[in-house]
Amino acid sequence: MTTTVAPTAPLTAEDRCDRCGAQAYLRVELASGGELLFCAHHAREHGDRLKEIAVAVQDETHKLTTKPTSAAD
Repeated sequence: MTTTVAPTAPLTAEDRCDRCGAQAYLRVELASGGELLFCAHHAREHGDRLKEIAVAVQDETHKLTTKPTSAAD
């Protein structure tokens, strides 16, 4: 899914997928002013449809593969 980064606050562990309740890594801003949050799994599953209705998409799925730095670094 190719996305643009919307100028909004970063997603946190408190942001939950609207489909299953897992941690959200994708925020979709709609023309109506609403937003949808999705985990990576549901973002991939509904990606084609989301591209059709999205005004902006904030994709933070890269956080799933980025290795966190340790406190000693």
